Amino acid sequence: MEEGSGRRPAEGDNSPASGLSFEQLYDLYATDVLRVSYYYLGDRQRAEDVTQDVFVRFLTSRPTLVEGREKAWLLKVALNRCRDLWRGAWMKRVVLGHPAFELFPADDEIGRLAESTTLAEAVNRLPAIFKEVVLLHYYQGYGVSEISMMLEISEGTVSSRLSRARTRLANDLKGDGADDQN
Repeated sequence: MEEGSGRRPAEGDNSPASGLSFEQLYDLYATDVLRVSYYYLGDRQRAEDVTQDVFVRFLTSRPTLVEGREKAWLLKVALNRCRDLWRGAWMKRVVLGHPAFELFPADDEIGRLAESTTLAEAVNRLPAIFKEVVLLHYYQGYGVSEISMMLEISEGTVSSRLSRARTRLANDLKGDGADDQN
């Protein structure tokens, strides 16, 4: 298994390979995990539950994290948990449609938030497979190869999903109404 992919360290090894403690990881990345979870689910309480689940999983599984890849592991676990919740029968009855970034704007996004409400709503309407790559690429700043590793899909698939997501967003924002089913 690839280093940094979440495997357990050797017996008796109580520190992550990255050298960061639980408290440091939480301080550094809890807001990002919460933001991604909220954006994916559109519900603050469920996003907080996912964030808690991610950090509990870190404590219980003690994964080996490569320095500099800690955030990627945490976000991958968060996205997996969000997918599980999204697939649940109760979530299928929830109607999402409100702007997701309003509660948790990133510091560098605050100035652009007013203009991005329509875009955030359009992104929120994307199917999950497209929303994930858009969120990771444009909002979290990951490259195609990093997203490929996080989601365990090929780089070509990531690029294709980004392209299709951009097309859907352009059509949605133009009010075209044409929904590409690819």
